[in-house]
Amino acid sequence: MANVEVAEVNKFAELAHQWWDQQGVFKPLHQLNPLRLSYIDSRASLAGKQVLDVGCGGGILSESMAQRGAQVTGIDLAEKSLQVAQLHALEANVQVDYRCVAVEALAQEKPQAFDVVTCMEMLEHVPDPASVVRACAALVKPGGHVFFSTLNRNAKAYLMAVVGAEYVLNLLPKGTHDYSKFIKPSELAAWMRQSGLELQHQTGLTYHPFSKQYALTVDTSVNYMLHAIKEV
Repeated sequence: MANVEVAEVNKFAELAHQWWDQQGVFKPLHQLNPLRLSYIDSRASLAGKQVLDVGCGGGILSESMAQRGAQVTGIDLAEKSLQVAQLHALEANVQVDYRCVAVEALAQEKPQAFDVVTCMEMLEHVPDPASVVRACAALVKPGGHVFFSTLNRNAKAYLMAVVGAEYVLNLLPKGTHDYSKFIKPSELAAWMRQSGLELQHQTGLTYHPFSKQYALTVDTSVNYMLHAIKEV
């Protein structure tokens, strides 16, 4: 069985038409994208690299990495999201190779094929996140870069990412996140080590409700990103 939560795929498929509406339900991803892109590019130098974006959705990050000079492949299991991504890339004249394939299947097909692998806000939406980490590690070349972002699991994360973001500030549709699937940095770091990935850096992402801006922070108690390099 594929490592997929059908209800999660269907949920994002129903929202697919809103992927590129910067004032719609994906507004937070559009606001976060410049921070993520700069973080990834500063640590992995995207230009000229073969890059895989796992769980690419409508292609927000994929397109921006291609615009930085990377050769980007984006994969997702929501076909409607991929159709939106393909159409937008065509309209924007940006070259991205989009495929509807599970990351585990691609890891068997193209092991060690990529210089950089990104997996943003996807691990908390699958039944077996450790399987995704292993597949990402298998797909990257020795010495290559892997980036993950997800949500920490603690009371603060529940209050801010679920209660605050979904019910108080209405930043996200209600039901976007299942708190029980949130992942502690220590858990993710352990899966990375077991997969031959060496943690290089971690950073938090925070939202300021008054300025309505996101920023990188040393505080990883809610949203966080990890950067790892595959052992040579």
